[in-house]
Amino acid sequence: QVQLVESGGGLVQAGGSLRLSCAASGRIFSINAMGWYRQAPGKQRELVAAITSSGTTNYADSVKDRFSISRDNVKNTVNLQMNSLKPEDTAAYYCNAVLKTRWGNLPTDYWGQGTQVTVSS
Repeated sequence: QVQLVESGGGLVQAGGSLRLSCAASGRIFSINAMGWYRQAPGKQRELVAAITSSGTTNYADSVKDRFSISRDNVKNTVNLQMNSLKPEDTAAYYCNAVLKTRWGNLPTDYWGQGTQVTVSS
C-alpha cells in the first residue's frame, strides 16, 4: 500500500502565498517523479509542476516565475511554494507520484486525496 498525504491548502487573498506539502509512505521501492496537478470546477485536471528524482523540473506556463517545486528524495516529500497567487489559481490540488513498489515492476501513478486552494480577489 502506498499513501500520498497532502497538506497546506486554504484560503488566501490575491497576491498572497501558500505552501503545499505532500508525503509519500508505504511500500515504496523508488520514486521516478513527483508533482502537483490541479482541477478547477468544470475543467480537466492539469499539470502544475513536476520534478524528477534528479531534480529536473517542469512547470505549466501559467505558473512559471510564481510557483516553485522542491523535493526531498530521502523523506519522499514534495513541496509546492506558490507566490503571487491569482483567483484563477483556485482549484483542488493533487499530489502525484510515479513510483515502483518493488524492483522489476513498472512505475505506476499514485495520487493524493487533494487539497483545496481558494484565492479571493
